[in-house]
Amino acid sequence: MANGVFIHREDSIYRDTPAVRYHFPRQYLGRAQACIGDWILYYEPVKVRQSRGYWAVARVESIVPDEDQPGMYYARVEPGSFLQFSTPVPFMVDGEWVERGLLNDQAKLSGRAQAAVRPISTQDFIRIVNLDLRDEDELLPRRDAPENRVREEGPAFQFEDRERVRQLVSRPLRDRAFRRTVLDAYDARCALTGLKLINGGGRAEAEAAHIRPVEANGPDIVSNGLALSGTVHWMFDRGLLSLKDDLTILISRHVNDRDGIAPLLNRSGRARPPSRGADQPHPLFLGWHREHCFKA
Repeated sequence: MANGVFIHREDSIYRDTPAVRYHFPRQYLGRAQACIGDWILYYEPVKVRQSRGYWAVARVESIVPDEDQPGMYYARVEPGSFLQFSTPVPFMVDGEWVERGLLNDQAKLSGRAQAAVRPISTQDFIRIVNLDLRDEDELLPRRDAPENRVREEGPAFQFEDRERVRQLVSRPLRDRAFRRTVLDAYDARCALTGLKLINGGGRAEAEAAHIRPVEANGPDIVSNGLALSGTVHWMFDRGLLSLKDDLTILISRHVNDRDGIAPLLNRSGRARPPSRGADQPHPLFLGWHREHCFKA
């Protein structure tokens, strides 16, 4: 097993669904197979406008051929392992490369940085994960360090103790990271009502709702999330509300006070989309909600 970096971009010609599967050509098969059973980082190239850099982690479950396209393969993501970073990590921090293994003997960036699938050392992997999971969120225990600085002093974290891996599958960590990414994407505003209520302590009233729930192997990615006010969240989870793929709001015939609910929802009859197109609710998850949860 080995850690890796998978490059993904929104306008990719490949059939990627990052939280579910990664599409790649045969030339990267050996590198991808080495990652089976271990964690990889998703990376968005610097040439992409407003690149997110290293923006998510996932564990590779298996590699299967693409039956529709000879010479292409899918790396399947282990259900429940995908985690989108609340704060993506850039390629460089304070003028230093965070993925040190890409440097050549002259400390210059090597051609390995262009590879769509590449191995990454345990030390580099841990460094990047630590840069996202910050002290103020109390998501992971870390040594004291200035925020967003790369540190080399002290012993490198060893994967043998699996502490960082255990934390990556921690539900409290995931819930807090998911809430932050979803509320940031929707500007803390309920997607179905348009309400943006902030309490005296500065905390948003809106909650982060999974479209396909965790219990049904729903991933912790913004495109599987909605920012929803409490009552609307309750109704969505119980199948009294849902969304079409074009974000048209669906109201179940089981709602006993339809006339009371309708005025609370957006006048447009559609959910407000997030600011970033890639974060929009994915049809894969919306379809699951309509089929398995919505009480038409």
